[in-house]
Amino acid sequence: MSKAPTRKRNIVFFLVPNFTLLPFAGAIETLRIANRMLGYSAYEWRLASLDGGKVSSSSGISIDVDSSLADERRFLSGENRPNMAIICSGVFVEDYSNKSVNAWLREAYNRSVAIGSLCTGAHILAQAGLLNGKRCAIHWENLPGFSEAFPEAEVYADLYEVDGNLYTCAGGTASLDMMLNLIGQDFGDSLVNRVCEQHLTDRVRAASDRQRLPLRARLGVQNNKVLQIIELMEASLAEPMSLIEIAEKVDLSRRQVERLFRQEMGRSPARYYLEIRLDRARHLLVQSTMPVVEVAVACGFVSASHFSKCYREFYNRSPQQERAERKMATPVNLPRTAA
Repeated sequence: MSKAPTRKRNIVFFLVPNFTLLPFAGAIETLRIANRMLGYSAYEWRLASLDGGKVSSSSGISIDVDSSLADERRFLSGENRPNMAIICSGVFVEDYSNKSVNAWLREAYNRSVAIGSLCTGAHILAQAGLLNGKRCAIHWENLPGFSEAFPEAEVYADLYEVDGNLYTCAGGTASLDMMLNLIGQDFGDSLVNRVCEQHLTDRVRAASDRQRLPLRARLGVQNNKVLQIIELMEASLAEPMSLIEIAEKVDLSRRQVERLFRQEMGRSPARYYLEIRLDRARHLLVQSTMPVVEVAVACGFVSASHFSKCYREFYNRSPQQERAERKMATPVNLPRTAA
């Protein structure tokens, strides 16, 4: 008679106000299906919040939880200590700061509890000092502000990253992939494949798979030379290349680059280059507290005044107004700081 399975993993999902539902639900559903395929509860979980009260997601749907942060800190010393703690966050994560949450994460990590994050949760792990010198992933939209705020973290635009006992994912459906990776570590590929079939997922994506659509699909551009030029531009936003340098890199003349861009993109390469630099600047303004002059430098502008002029012409508001509107949009129930 075979021995009954005993391998179990106990996970606490800590919900931050305005967390995104899709990665949260995807992670839990993946674990639920694994349990169903195994025939026993190999994965058990509970939900926690700062005060033990329900938490509102970014879509406005509120979720009841099982424990408070104070409970979870006590559990670290007893039989209810989890094997893994996962931070679930979403929009406005840059405004969330809580010293007690940071202390709990550090204590849990030091007690060999695996620490994870969904969507923008890497921001909170980095606040706790857990990502210094560690590989991590965050949603592509938050990557510019994150990399500026936490330069010691090795952030990548991957679906998810696993670095030792740290698990971070970019959100969206990437939470399925990270959980499938976890299930594969625990039970092997056979169970992963069965869970995928239940998910109606036709393949297991690798951690390094891209978050965003390829440029060809995203921009509707078919010309390989134009795609190469755009890749060069996106890789050198802080120190913009001259059009002559770009032309040399792709073995074209400046005039050919100008003509191709107007045919494929409907505007000059200089204009497109300016647009993507301003787009990055906008992300930094709404996702970080960097001074405007530093945002200007990070996006390749020679001065704050030139940056402000270009920004106002493109977005019809100044960088200062952009930041002010961002602060006004922050929900009043979101804890900005806490003891």
